[in-house]
Amino acid sequence: MSNTLSVAILGEALIDFKSTGHLAFQGFVGGSPFNVAIAVARQQQPVTFLSQISRDLLGTPLKSYLIENGVDTRYLLESDAPSTVAFVEERDGNAHFQFMNSGAADTLYDPRPRPILPESVCYIQFGSISLLSEPTATSITDIVAAHRHRATIVFDPNCRPALTKDRAAYHAKLLGEWIPLAHILKISDQDLAWLEPNRPHADVAQAWLALGPMVVIVTAGENGATLYRNGHAPIRVMPPTITVVDTVGAGDTFTANMMVRLLQLGIQSTAQLAELTDTQWQDVMRYAAVAAAINCTRAGANPPTLDEMKA
Repeated sequence: MSNTLSVAILGEALIDFKSTGHLAFQGFVGGSPFNVAIAVARQQQPVTFLSQISRDLLGTPLKSYLIENGVDTRYLLESDAPSTVAFVEERDGNAHFQFMNSGAADTLYDPRPRPILPESVCYIQFGSISLLSEPTATSITDIVAAHRHRATIVFDPNCRPALTKDRAAYHAKLLGEWIPLAHILKISDQDLAWLEPNRPHADVAQAWLALGPMVVIVTAGENGATLYRNGHAPIRVMPPTITVVDTVGAGDTFTANMMVRLLQLGIQSTAQLAELTDTQWQDVMRYAAVAAAINCTRAGANPPTLDEMKA
């Protein structure tokens, strides 16, 4: 197995059961970090996925799907604990989730010793419901913190209010621990409205930039995405007009293809990231928005391949 890896993704892997009618559901492999890993791999960038997957009936297809899509699994742990499942329903143009993950394999991720990633890893992405359970949250935070000095850290909270038992404690962790680890923070307008109700996006972005990130990106579905940096005017891009089939995985596809486009432009360090021009950032954002739009034209999280993006 080649030691060359460009991207590392940490977090949960689960099965999404998407509603197709009254008490009717179709299963899809998923989990936000899992989707990001698949999306990066489909762009032919070497990516590894750090998580723990069950050996049960649902966990087996998760691992197979990673391998089929070319995701490196050398750091993937396996467990006899059950798989996390999520039930998903589209309402008002947004995906609404209900999770069943008590004692699940991905919530018990606790590698000892913590893995040390190859020097070739330029981007590390984390976030989502993996930060809501211990020991997984501490494990991920430890691994990210250990690599922050030599890799660009990308964080997407991907909030799940229904799973967040203590909103105040979550908010404190967000501001005091996770955001300061990030170089690039990507968040949806839906998450922002829950975290910081009634505050303008620009005000929140400026406050969060002061905590450590170099970039804050707010995505808003069909209303585009806006990038904030200190000392620069905001940059906004709009997605192409499409017929939406499913929004599941759109944000994950955006995050993945943002990293992919940065790598395609040769941006492999935070020093290079700091030198990116507005024009280059517009290019990166547009690439990510187009990829997310393609994902929304089909059911489930189904990010585009490199050939589809070239087309």
